[in-house]
Amino acid sequence: MSKITKKTLFFYGLTDLPIAMSLFPVMVFIPRFYASDMGVPLVLLGTILFFVRWSDVITDPLMGYISDHTRSRFGRRKIWIVLSTPLMMLSVYQLFLPPEDAGALHLALWSVLLSIAITMMLIPYYAWGAELSKDYNERSRITGSRGMFSALGSLAAQLIPALALLLFGIGGTSVVLQLVGLTMLVLMPICVTLTVMNVPEAEYEPAAERVTVSEGLQLMMSNGPFKRLILAFMIGSIGLNITTPLYIFFIADVLQAEDKAIYMLSVFYIMNILAVPFWVWLAKIVGKHRAYLASFFVLALAHPFYLLLGAGDFWWMLPMTMMTGFAAGGFSQTLPNSMKADVIDLDTLQTGENRAAQFFSAWSFAQKATASLGGVIALFGLSLVGFEAGAGSTNGADELFGLRFLFSTFPSVFFLTGAAIVWNYPITAERHAEIRAGIEEKASGLK
Repeated sequence: MSKITKKTLFFYGLTDLPIAMSLFPVMVFIPRFYASDMGVPLVLLGTILFFVRWSDVITDPLMGYISDHTRSRFGRRKIWIVLSTPLMMLSVYQLFLPPEDAGALHLALWSVLLSIAITMMLIPYYAWGAELSKDYNERSRITGSRGMFSALGSLAAQLIPALALLLFGIGGTSVVLQLVGLTMLVLMPICVTLTVMNVPEAEYEPAAERVTVSEGLQLMMSNGPFKRLILAFMIGSIGLNITTPLYIFFIADVLQAEDKAIYMLSVFYIMNILAVPFWVWLAKIVGKHRAYLASFFVLALAHPFYLLLGAGDFWWMLPMTMMTGFAAGGFSQTLPNSMKADVIDLDTLQTGENRAAQFFSAWSFAQKATASLGGVIALFGLSLVGFEAGAGSTNGADELFGLRFLFSTFPSVFFLTGAAIVWNYPITAERHAEIRAGIEEKASGLK
């Protein structure tokens, strides 16, 4: 089977750069900004973000079904990526550069619209990637390319304000959001245009629909490897998503170095980028699920060391950040997305249909749900330990220990649980070859 060219890998992954550039601040900086600068209470903030994510229980499956059944001269994936772009740009502008009187209602409205835009873009985009190759190892290269651009986008979201701080002495959460938001508005239409113009979409092969929507959902839920993969991903991601909104709080309130947060986040995403080729290589040598296990264990073992840090220990955070950033290069994007494409092949063997977008819609909802659960645990946890955000807050030793524990040690419980679930994952390279042979045999029998 022919290899995907480097040109195709480059242009396919390119669109993930502005997506990640905008989504990372939503997860990391938006909670701190709306709590501290805009005065939204932590509990209300957590509640809004929770319900925004759970609205996707309707929109994600709907978008998966629509994309799988779209028939147009522009393809069934590209058209939705293009249509979602202006909505995503407008939502980012409103969230990142809000009016002075913006509050909880403004946050809720534009967070919902951004979530809809993300659904419209990412589900067809990820399904498109799964269809670029049918090869077990090539899929790791595809998701690896996308993962590198994702990490590069998140890194750019740190480097732009870091340079502003270094060169012009301006910093803080609001500055980060303004600079990143404006940069994303320029890059998004350019990257999307280059992707849709330079990457082919898999040719649609018409076939009679073999299963109804309800039957398809039942088959998805009876797909053992899919259930195991998505459950491991969800539980592990809850751990990671607990740390995400707490990152700035930890650096600002525990280490007392908020202006330097950009530097540490930059290191994290540099390690993300550097790690992707390693995880792709390791997956080829030992198998995807064993490489995925390794990323779980590195995260679980490295995170508790953050508990040892206190005021003035900013640079002591560096080795832990390097380890967790390296592990996240395989954990969050590259390996699970490649494994997911293999699971879709198993469904194709059982149903005779390519229902990639429906699987990616289920995965997208799971990803957003875990982001909301992790965020709720983090923000409600801060409130539970008595932590206060914003100017004039007075947090004592107990409140700061609660923040340190939530950020450092508690997430490892989720990482280790996820590792236990994926331990005996059944789709190996050999099993995937059997699945592909079965698909090809069925396809030849229909001709």
